Amino acid sequence: MQSFLEFFVKPLVPLGTQGISLWALTQITVAVLVLFFVSSRIRRWLLAGILSRTSLDTGLRHTIGVISQYTVVFVGLLLILQTAGIDLTALSVVAGGLGIGIGFGLQNIANNLISGLIVLLERPVKIGDRIEVAGTEGQVMAIRARSTTVLTNDNIAIIVPNSRFITEEVVNWSYNDAKVRFRIPVTVGFSTDVRLVEQLLLQVARANSDVLADPAPVVRLLEFGDNGLKFELRAWSASLIQRKGKLISDLNFAILEKFTSRGIEIPFPQRDLHLRTGWPEGKP
Repeated sequence: MQSFLEFFVKPLVPLGTQGISLWALTQITVAVLVLFFVSSRIRRWLLAGILSRTSLDTGLRHTIGVISQYTVVFVGLLLILQTAGIDLTALSVVAGGLGIGIGFGLQNIANNLISGLIVLLERPVKIGDRIEVAGTEGQVMAIRARSTTVLTNDNIAIIVPNSRFITEEVVNWSYNDAKVRFRIPVTVGFSTDVRLVEQLLLQVARANSDVLADPAPVVRLLEFGDNGLKFELRAWSASLIQRKGKLISDLNFAILEKFTSRGIEIPFPQRDLHLRTGWPEGKP
């Protein structure tokens, strides 16, 4: 038993003033686990307690909570290593090897970690934003150190690496505020009363509870197309940013019902075919 205890406290790695023994390694492991648990609790306490009583938006509160958690972890790790008698300058060789590893095999992970920090600080996207990035469209549910979780309208969670938000074009539907303008194209025949079309389109927009009265919806006659007159209904909404397909569908249904009741036809592509009389000589 005594020999086991001696082996347990005997330094195995000559690092720092006393070296690293199994007992010290066990203490460090337990301390690190407790540190991560406490830092997570601190973040939740900040979000649910102090920050929830402020006027800050959800995204900024989340950013402050995450950065606070990372700060606690960083400072805690330094204190744990110092308490264990490990001289941080002795880790320079390890840090050099880690740097080489990052340069070769871990550069993608390091890229995502740094990008995650930039996203948290600059906040190009926030919790609750409606975004489009790298072919993915949905609502931002969580921003972590390495990746961001985006929930689509199909209730599918997509994990997007944070580097995508730095290197690729990101469409943020709710960056400034919740109001977004939707454009609904409509084509009618050339003989249609254009003022009647304008009136009906505005009636449809004003009758929809998800369309804002301010800014008011407008109708534009865009061009004289090949098959008819091309109009565009432009309506603002703040309630259906996360379900833009529903608003467009509701407006299209209402437009079709209005036009049908007033005898307005939506044209389809047509081509006139002219046949020359007679056939070329030698052909039937």
